[in-house]
Amino acid sequence: MALTTTARPASGRPAPAAPRNPGPSWGYRFLRTADQILPEPIYRPLRGVGTAIALARMPEQRRHSRAYLRQVLGREPRAGDVFRHFFAFEEALMLRLRVANGRHVPCRYGPGTEDFAAWMGSDTPAFLGTMHIGVSDTLGFQLAGKSTRPIFIVRQRVANSHDTEALCARFGERLRLIWVNEGRDLLFELKSAVEAGGTVALQCDRLEFSTRTEAFEFLGARRLFSVTIYHLALLFDRPVLLAVGVPDGPNATRLHASPRFTRHAGEGRAETLARAHDHFQAFLRDIERLLRASPYWWFNFTPLNPSVAG
Repeated sequence: MALTTTARPASGRPAPAAPRNPGPSWGYRFLRTADQILPEPIYRPLRGVGTAIALARMPEQRRHSRAYLRQVLGREPRAGDVFRHFFAFEEALMLRLRVANGRHVPCRYGPGTEDFAAWMGSDTPAFLGTMHIGVSDTLGFQLAGKSTRPIFIVRQRVANSHDTEALCARFGERLRLIWVNEGRDLLFELKSAVEAGGTVALQCDRLEFSTRTEAFEFLGARRLFSVTIYHLALLFDRPVLLAVGVPDGPNATRLHASPRFTRHAGEGRAETLARAHDHFQAFLRDIERLLRASPYWWFNFTPLNPSVAG
């Protein structure tokens, strides 16, 4: 989840508790129930009211939203821009809850996704990289519902995550979660997932818990992104596919994906990693074009990826 908070004690210092999603513990269940009983022309405006309340109560996330929107829009964002950013996140959450409720949400392949489509039709395990864009979270669960092999999703455990729990209950037979913030030996868990023939999916746009980062051109600067996925792919001899999901109408999604990346026979490690850098940079260029056209789809309510000189 992109919108997270940390509980604070009376002293004002961050408590050592795990991060949590904002809102009351019953909030997600309420949204699921309301979605089943209220007609959309009534329920959608109510979601807008709820978004406005959340926006007013989250100054830190508002600040980060403005910083991102300033870069992608090329101007000072207006209040309406920030609201649309928050509302896009809320609508992505609603799609997750609708999928958890059992609704069929078709996923269509976008242009240039031939390698991804071919991989989906095979039984080859891979490493899948994604970002906090659009409905990518939901896409991961949708893929688990179609894959012939188990998908292991690497993510941060947070409190008040009923959406994740409900989705796991629906796709549990083919879906496993690897919690990156629980102090276990992550490499051992990844090794176990690979040995089980599973595909591993992990985020590439955040630096938390990442052991490998590199600078790439993105939103007008050279910014750091995680490239751990390529080092894992080399370690375990698996291909890499990068993908994000975006809304495609009210009840469908569209997949954008990179070409397949694999190590060439006889290729040295340095040469492979240089190609990996170009592979990720090309995907980021596609993502930037996507965000310039639809700026509210990157749920970046945290500090922007840091820029570096050079």
